[in-house]
Amino acid sequence: MRVHSNMLMKKKKKNLSILLKLPKKKESEWFLGKPLHDEESTIIHHYAFAENPSIFKYPDFAASWVLSIPLVVRLANKVRDEPLKSDFTIDLKHEVALYIWDSGKGPHLTAVPELCTEPEDSPRAQSCATTLSTESPLCGEPVNKEDIFVAVKTCRKFHSERVPVIKKTWEKDALFLEYYSDHADPSIPTINLGVPNTERGHCGKTFAILKRFLSSAVPKTKWLLVVDDDTLISLPRLQILLSCYNPSEPVCLGERYGYGLSQGGYSYITGGGGMVFSREAVLQLLNSGCKCYSNDAPDDMVLGMCLNALGLPVIHSPLFHQARPEDYAGDFLAHQVPISFHKHWNIDPIAVFNKWLKDDSRATASDGLNKSAKTEL
Repeated sequence: MRVHSNMLMKKKKKNLSILLKLPKKKESEWFLGKPLHDEESTIIHHYAFAENPSIFKYPDFAASWVLSIPLVVRLANKVRDEPLKSDFTIDLKHEVALYIWDSGKGPHLTAVPELCTEPEDSPRAQSCATTLSTESPLCGEPVNKEDIFVAVKTCRKFHSERVPVIKKTWEKDALFLEYYSDHADPSIPTINLGVPNTERGHCGKTFAILKRFLSSAVPKTKWLLVVDDDTLISLPRLQILLSCYNPSEPVCLGERYGYGLSQGGYSYITGGGGMVFSREAVLQLLNSGCKCYSNDAPDDMVLGMCLNALGLPVIHSPLFHQARPEDYAGDFLAHQVPISFHKHWNIDPIAVFNKWLKDDSRATASDGLNKSAKTEL
């Protein structure tokens, strides 16, 4: 058998003796894991199985997943003979399960209780082949507030609808924050960068923000966070996460999507969940001549193309979320301490922030994120 786990395997505890005792399956091809399922059809899964989303199961990578060798061999031959044709890679665990299932010609995911996301010190952990670590913090002290500059993209029509949500939730945790709009409103205040508003893409506005970040018009900070006006985010948790990265290196961090990866495409940080750049990354991006081909080009994808051309990595953290909590499996979020969500559609954004992102104290945020970070960084 072949065992797959999350990117940083050292963050997960594994008991191979239990794993090797798992019941043998009669089928030559089998696919084992801790199953997740959608409660409702969701955009992040391309609205798959819209009539009954819960019918399709996909693995929680934090618990590891197992393929039999006959299945691995067949899939390897399939990838070689039939290259992947999907344009966008959004949620790898769901897309892997769809590829293995192959419209019913391949195996479904089989639930294995021994593949767990329980804390290693919980009573149930004794019967688990995999658990989540509860070791001491991975990195250093949280970065200081003064090291982060926050840029919020907005426009005149959302000044009274979305900006007040930010002011009632997470704005107070930012030391340096500016709102960028197509209209200068001193009551907020917003800054007009001279870029006309567009219905989509917002590439012109984002690149104007990158240039302003390097100018003397704003405080000189180590990190730039770019968010939408309907992004909900925990800045204290971001401060903890950023302690794991060196701002003197070109760091580009967020939720990573892919475009045309099987045809020589590129990865990019999806904008709604928040895009984090070190100062060095911004310097290299702008010095490379990278620019928008139009003001309404998709800013996150253009930046992804530029990073790919420069050979700079896009760093993924599943603690950033492009969609709402309702768009993710409950069991997936249960072992996370999330950093962000996106969209106000059909939700109470302030209630969502208070439930998922608000911390009673800095210590609470730190303790929770450290536990989550063992598998999710």
